[in-house]
Amino acid sequence: MDKLFYVGVSAALFAAFAFSLNFVVPFIIGDYSTFDFALIRHVVSGLVGLYIPFSEKRIMHHLTLRNCLQAIWLAFIGYVGYFLTVTGAAVFAGPVIAPAFLGLVPIVLMVIGNQRQGSLPWRSLMMPLALVLVGLILVNGTAFTAEGLNSVGSLWVGVPLALAAVGLWVWFALANQAALAARPEMPSAVWSALILVGGGVLMLAFYPVGAAMDLFQLPALGFGWSAAGNLYVWGASFALLATVGGVWAWNIASRSLPVALAAQLIVSETAFGVIGGLIVHARWPTPIEVAGVVVLIAGVVLSVRIFYARQFAPGKTLLAQE
Repeated sequence: MDKLFYVGVSAALFAAFAFSLNFVVPFIIGDYSTFDFALIRHVVSGLVGLYIPFSEKRIMHHLTLRNCLQAIWLAFIGYVGYFLTVTGAAVFAGPVIAPAFLGLVPIVLMVIGNQRQGSLPWRSLMMPLALVLVGLILVNGTAFTAEGLNSVGSLWVGVPLALAAVGLWVWFALANQAALAARPEMPSAVWSALILVGGGVLMLAFYPVGAAMDLFQLPALGFGWSAAGNLYVWGASFALLATVGGVWAWNIASRSLPVALAAQLIVSETAFGVIGGLIVHARWPTPIEVAGVVVLIAGVVLSVRIFYARQFAPGKTLLAQE
């Protein structure tokens, strides 16, 4: 159980790092849109996902219609739907305010997860929760300043979309863990593959609609390697690391840890995102950003210590199920 706990923690932290790479996407795709990037990324991820189930015959019995439909539904909630709402939030609410609202995800997920599973007494969660809240406020402190508000198109549209993104990701995290708990014999790699394939199929299905709405730049800028080579390289790279790696790691964490702890660990995505943004912008962090990252990390470390002490006290076992 001790080993399982640390595997789950490591997987959740890796998933947070993988998901944080989304913050640097707008800076590497040039004139192509985030929809173009998402198309390449999810199609490549889907192709990788196709290889996993068909590479070993002994796992073919897991590919039932029920499992496939459930995976496609989860892909719609957690990937296509989440992507569309996040992108819309960034367009209408600006690139600063939208991520600030998305910082609510681990807080909401932790509260709901602990309410459902009763992993820890609420008094034990107050301090790490307070640290995470303070850290998020410090990290996103510029969101509602005059400078941050300059990039706002329409708060009336952007904020509801950001809140919808929060709801979709929380829904996905809880539904995904419930689906894994109901399939104890299902290998995490196979379940991850089904979700990846579902995301690729859904993005391909969305392409004609998005192209008719001029959301994709590929038809105008060209599909050839000379024009879109950079998009293909970055899209494939992020597909392997952020999508395939992130989905696989999150499924391991979901199977190994209580939802409340996994949610606390995923908050480190914000810290990784800040660091990545600083690297992309080639600048040093402000004192407030440093303080925010430090407090966030402190909250995550404290959460891990509290859960470890609780779950491995005499007579306790790791709570990894409903």
